[in-house]
Amino acid sequence: MKNYRIVLLKGDGIGPEIVKEAVKVLDQAAKVYGFSISYEEALLGGIAITQTGKPLPEETVTACKASDAVLLGAVGGYQWDQLPGSLRPEAGLLGIRAALGLYANLRPARIFAPLRSASPLRENIIGDAMDILIVRELTGGIYFGQRGRVEKNGASAAYDTELYTVPEIERIVRTAFRVAQKRRKMLCSVDKANVLESSRLWRETVIRVAKEFPDVELSHMYVDNAAMQLVRNPGQFDVIVTSNLFGDILSDEASMLSGSIGMLPSASLSDSTLGLYEPIHGSAPDLAGQGIANPLATILSAAMLLKYSLGQERASREVERAVDQALLKARTADIWEEGCERVSTAQMGNLVAGLIDGKTA
Repeated sequence: MKNYRIVLLKGDGIGPEIVKEAVKVLDQAAKVYGFSISYEEALLGGIAITQTGKPLPEETVTACKASDAVLLGAVGGYQWDQLPGSLRPEAGLLGIRAALGLYANLRPARIFAPLRSASPLRENIIGDAMDILIVRELTGGIYFGQRGRVEKNGASAAYDTELYTVPEIERIVRTAFRVAQKRRKMLCSVDKANVLESSRLWRETVIRVAKEFPDVELSHMYVDNAAMQLVRNPGQFDVIVTSNLFGDILSDEASMLSGSIGMLPSASLSDSTLGLYEPIHGSAPDLAGQGIANPLATILSAAMLLKYSLGQERASREVERAVDQALLKARTADIWEEGCERVSTAQMGNLVAGLIDGKTA
């Protein structure tokens, strides 16, 4: 029996609660599909600051590098907001991405049929289906550029630098093209090439790399127009590839089209099969400990983990099917509507796990 090693970074706020439910689902998938999983817990974010004084202890990096995959809850909380940037929980998240070489962030935004009425868009705009995959560059750009404080014209000023090298752009764009080849063969590259020099280099590189993938239809869109088009006509998009900053913003916008940010998973991938999987929502400290958080984004992140890092594609599809079936029966508070049973975090996890029966082809 194949055994996989997964590191759990439960993090802060609702993180421990939602990771617990994802583990239930992973264990059931392993049981049904004939493999096993061993887990190791490590510290990241605010909890790591509290216990070690660092948002990313070296022991966490070592454990993650030795694993098959990493499952993350969420990081952050009010009690750490006053710390300098390098010591905030979010610095741990940026640090683990860099340490593991996780340069490609895949964020799907899709409508589950039972949640069509929860989308803020009218059904005639959503169409028969919305299934978008945003491929975001994760270890370059403005989040990792030079930054600082200066004096300008007698006033305090601050700067952050957007910088990309050609190899950084090439590798994320090739990842996006390969993903598009397995979907509807449409790739939209989003930039701000009418204003930013970094975007001009981005677009030039995308056009050149596109020659390697003649079977994929390539288009370009400025980021402000892309933000508008996501709510005007989301069905026009298949795969979107963009920079770290733009991807962060657009993927959060796209997530709300699906009805709840509590439904959106993500995968952060490297050149190896090692990946980090997390819901795109925050730590929601106001909800922590109440048992009302939606675990489905974390459970769907676990489905991506099964697919991309463990190679268990049947198990991955089965988890997605179980989530779809669970939504017909019950909802957590954030997506609840009349006619559905309102359930807790743990009850939703139990429901999804119980629906995994191996019937997916």
